[in-house]
Amino acid sequence: MAELRAAEWETAPYWRERIHGYMTGTRHPRQALPPRTVVVAVEADRLVGFAAGHLTRRYGCDGELEWINVARDRRGTGLAAQLLSWMAGWFGLQQAVRVCVDVDPDNAPARAFYLRHGARPLNAHWLVWEDIALAREERL
Repeated sequence: MAELRAAEWETAPYWRERIHGYMTGTRHPRQALPPRTVVVAVEADRLVGFAAGHLTRRYGCDGELEWINVARDRRGTGLAAQLLSWMAGWFGLQQAVRVCVDVDPDNAPARAFYLRHGARPLNAHWLVWEDIALAREERL
């Protein structure tokens, strides 16, 4: 997972520490609540993508999508949409309806992906799904 994150920004050791802390509950995003999950996509024994999220109270949201990362050679295949759909299902099981995601304003591909899947602008950095179930319904 760290290598996928590092392909975009920072280094693998940096992300190893952050992801480990996130997964073990020793690192907390602002206003994060304890329930969190990580899902991975593996093809032929190779990690090709992952997504993570947690419950929160940030910006009045019930949940926060922390990360979706897909290997460069698997982008455009629908894998990110499948990961988002899985996360939407998890948020639903947690009764989290309003879900936010922080997206760099300069990251046009990520912003377009989330907007295409039902998110709407909340502020310069954040997008929000008023009902994350809509992101799941697209995949059914």
